[in-house]
Amino acid sequence: MSSARNLALPTDREAVMALDPDDPRPPYVQVANALRAAILTKVFKAGDKLPSRAELAKKYEVAPMTVQNALRELRDEGLIVSRQGSGVFVRERTERPVGLRPHIERAFEAEHVTIDFAGFSGETLQGVMQEPLDKIRIGRLTPASINIRMLVPDTSQPWAIPCQVEDLQDSPGFRNRMDEIMRRHTLAIVDNVQELGDLGLVKDVSVEIKVHRAAPLFKLYLLNNEEAFFGFYPVREHVIRFDGEPKPIYDLVGKEAILFHHSVTDDDTSTGSQYVEQARMWFDSMWTTVSTEYQR
Repeated sequence: MSSARNLALPTDREAVMALDPDDPRPPYVQVANALRAAILTKVFKAGDKLPSRAELAKKYEVAPMTVQNALRELRDEGLIVSRQGSGVFVRERTERPVGLRPHIERAFEAEHVTIDFAGFSGETLQGVMQEPLDKIRIGRLTPASINIRMLVPDTSQPWAIPCQVEDLQDSPGFRNRMDEIMRRHTLAIVDNVQELGDLGLVKDVSVEIKVHRAAPLFKLYLLNNEEAFFGFYPVREHVIRFDGEPKPIYDLVGKEAILFHHSVTDDDTSTGSQYVEQARMWFDSMWTTVSTEYQR
């Protein structure tokens, strides 16, 4: 994972970032335009940390509130992201679909790690957690606690989707197959995390799995209650063999689910902050109402 550069305002950027005194537009619009140009022309590259609001206010000779309004414009456009306690960063352009792995790894750098997952099988989550868990085993990461909750569909109940192509009916054979996949990946997460607690490498660990009867049409990850990653499962037809016979199924394709990233900012009215809050509210409501403990 590459580290973000903390950028000052050297003189060779004066032309890019200077304001036009004859521009009739509000100062915050001018500041936003100047920063946008610097980002789009790669003066500030993906992952770079922008100067502080105080530095920007001094540079442009405007009030800090003007800079805050300019940053809000860029944040709403998806060009920058604010991270609590860290600053403002140029958003990784790969977050058009976002790469989940580096964010999971960064989440494990926190003292208290929390991950909430809602989706189909937990296969992706298990894969991206392997490296940070290995780093804990060798002492490169030392979180005090890890708490993980997983919400997955109940494989013992009929599903509206995935379903059979011929009549759109539930496929018990497909559910049995998915139960094996889900069990393999979710229980691997349970075993790997609990092992860290048993070895005394992490003081407090908990991993919980609950099931629900809703069709899993999307996947959601919540990291440390500060970041949310959301993607829809596309529905595709493909053929699966059951008992040696080909069976066309309308399936949910997890590998084609593009994830979009939202994060909490220092502005609780921002789109990112509100999205994370609503995602957390949805997850908690499902967890505490219609979900039941996964029978291992």
